[in-house]
Amino acid sequence: MKPWMRPAAVLFGVGYGANQFSPLMVMYREQGHYSATVVAAFFGVYVLGLAPGLLVGGPASDRWGRRRVLLPATAASIPASAVLALGAFSEVLLFAGRLLFGVCVGVAMAVATTWVKELSGPGQGARRAALALTAGFGLGPLVAGLLAQFAPLPMELPYLVHIVLTVPVTWWLLAAPETVEPGRSRSWLKDLRVPAVAHPRFVWLVLPAAPWVFGAAALAYAVLPTTLDGITEGWGLLVATLLTAVALGCGVLAQSAARLVDARSPLAATRVGLALVVAGTLVAALAAGLPSVPAAVVAAALLGAGYGFVLLSGLQEVQRIAAPEHLAGLTAVFYSLTYVGFLLPMLLSALTGVTGYPVLLLVVAAVQAVCLGLVWVGARRVAPVAAEQPAVA
Repeated sequence: MKPWMRPAAVLFGVGYGANQFSPLMVMYREQGHYSATVVAAFFGVYVLGLAPGLLVGGPASDRWGRRRVLLPATAASIPASAVLALGAFSEVLLFAGRLLFGVCVGVAMAVATTWVKELSGPGQGARRAALALTAGFGLGPLVAGLLAQFAPLPMELPYLVHIVLTVPVTWWLLAAPETVEPGRSRSWLKDLRVPAVAHPRFVWLVLPAAPWVFGAAALAYAVLPTTLDGITEGWGLLVATLLTAVALGCGVLAQSAARLVDARSPLAATRVGLALVVAGTLVAALAAGLPSVPAAVVAAALLGAGYGFVLLSGLQEVQRIAAPEHLAGLTAVFYSLTYVGFLLPMLLSALTGVTGYPVLLLVVAAVQAVCLGLVWVGARRVAPVAAEQPAVA
């Protein structure tokens, strides 16, 4: 096994575990009899654990070493899955399990993404990290949805499968070569500072787009299945699994295209990604208004492709901007911004008392279009700077 594959396996494992919950939302609504808003809160609450995990995990690994921080976070995802398996009909345990899993995922994403980059050749780290994460995001819900639909113990077995997967992944990490010498003497508060967030490329190209990485994914596999409840007739879990697989499968395929676009024009990939997200949201509004499963599949494909473009282009920008000592910290800030999008299903569910999903999705598309405009203006502003002084690779 090549060295970079070991932290990449962690990205796959945490992505698998984090996203397997997506199709199970239908199960919790139908079999657990939780309201749509409560289930959306289950989905979004782990952002509350994820953000501190991301923001502290990166600087902590710069200070104490990648392995010392990543290994316990990866191992802790095992009891997090166990709590979710035990909490099938307990709101408290489901919220606690999702929150704990959020902390584990936050630390793992910040540290493992940086570690993969450090163990890869020039220009390969972002692609490898994004593909490993997206593959886990895609396979987790596919397996979990099929198990929940056809296997016994639908509320427990998916989490047990993740536990079995995580054990060898944690073991493999022990042999990954350390890239940071621990024990630096500078203050912890100084470690937490990430001056690169003020870089013009981050402000104009990354900041407006980042929330739509997982905002697009959440629309595809957390919001769209809810809009189709009235026509799926007991097959809601399979439809949710299909939409998740389509979105994230297209996300994997789009990352190869995004890498080619980014190589030709580093300022174009984010704009292409946001344009796909806007188009996908408009089709999602149509699918919700009809309602229509085929239209929802098209929307999921567009949203997934947009997710893939914006994720890869954002990681590429972070790795261009950050100096080596700030790479983990800036990666953590980027991922924290991307996960804001996972709060979108909870927000939209709460607003359905005001108006329906078709109108709400049109409003979301308008906000996305504004963000696309900001990135478009920003690309013109940073282009002269980039030509005179290229960003740090």
